[in-house]
Amino acid sequence: MLNRLRENFSFAKIYAKEIILSNTIFFLIFSIALQLSLVQIFITLGLLFVVNLYFIDVVGKKQKEQFDTIRNIIHKIRNNEFLSPDEIKLEKHLVELEGDIKGMFLRTQNDISNLKKLEQSRKEFLGNVSHELRTPIFAIQGFIETLLDGAIDDEKVNRNFLRKAFQHTDNLNNLLNDLIDISMIETGQMRMSFRYFNIKDYLETIVNELAPHAEAKNLQLVLRPIKSKLQLFGDKDRLKQVMVNLISNAIKYSEEGQVEIIVEEQERTGRIIVKDSGIGITEEDKERIFERFYRVDKQRSRAVGGTGLGLAIVKHIIDAHGSKIEVKSEYGKGSEFSFALKK
Repeated sequence: MLNRLRENFSFAKIYAKEIILSNTIFFLIFSIALQLSLVQIFITLGLLFVVNLYFIDVVGKKQKEQFDTIRNIIHKIRNNEFLSPDEIKLEKHLVELEGDIKGMFLRTQNDISNLKKLEQSRKEFLGNVSHELRTPIFAIQGFIETLLDGAIDDEKVNRNFLRKAFQHTDNLNNLLNDLIDISMIETGQMRMSFRYFNIKDYLETIVNELAPHAEAKNLQLVLRPIKSKLQLFGDKDRLKQVMVNLISNAIKYSEEGQVEIIVEEQERTGRIIVKDSGIGITEEDKERIFERFYRVDKQRSRAVGGTGLGLAIVKHIIDAHGSKIEVKSEYGKGSEFSFALKK
């Protein structure tokens, strides 16, 4: 009994002073008004003390129950025992606190969900990286081992094997560069330098650099007419990564026809479009092409030297420009990638 009173008193002590002080003042005023004797005063004070203890016990018990309820709710939230915020209930006069706790529960659930997604993404990323690194490394080892076993003395194959080994080292270097880029972007370490630049001169330079790759496949790489003084706002170096990636992909996955680069001037923006006459993308694949290491055609992508990270990097860079990369494509009828930059 004494322990219970002591425990309840500890919860009600913030109110004890107020209760005792207000009751004592009221009693003194009451005693003076009724002109009570000294004995009556002491008897009444004793009764008042007992009444105060009772009220303190009641208040303390109520406070303890509320604190225990809140503590139990927080414990269950930490242990992920609630399925819905509707399971969280407090008394009516604590409705605002109940709302705050429900909000905390929803944020916690969201954080847990995000952590699980990040963990799954991390595992998939590490698995994909291991696989992507293993492919060129095993190929290089195979070519070198074959050469060491005697093929190096065979003039019909030695240079061919060395050339293939070199190609795989080049693919490996591209993969590592892309891994570094996407890591820097996703961790916020990649600095962007935004400024206005002449989009016509800028795209002409890129098209001239990539024209030989198109010519090697008998494709036309066409830059449609652009307003000579059109200035757009962005990071030229990062946007070059975007354009090189989009145009290179268009060339890789087109066997005939042309690859067009178009700039559509709008009221406040300029939309840059890369359009090809290639194999196109299915509706199912369009939802996933910007995921890291996702390939529409895995065997073909490796054959043409893709790392599986290019479009993921494109998306991050365009997002950093406050824009969005958009895709229009029909399987077998080519693709169109576009994004807008501020004027």
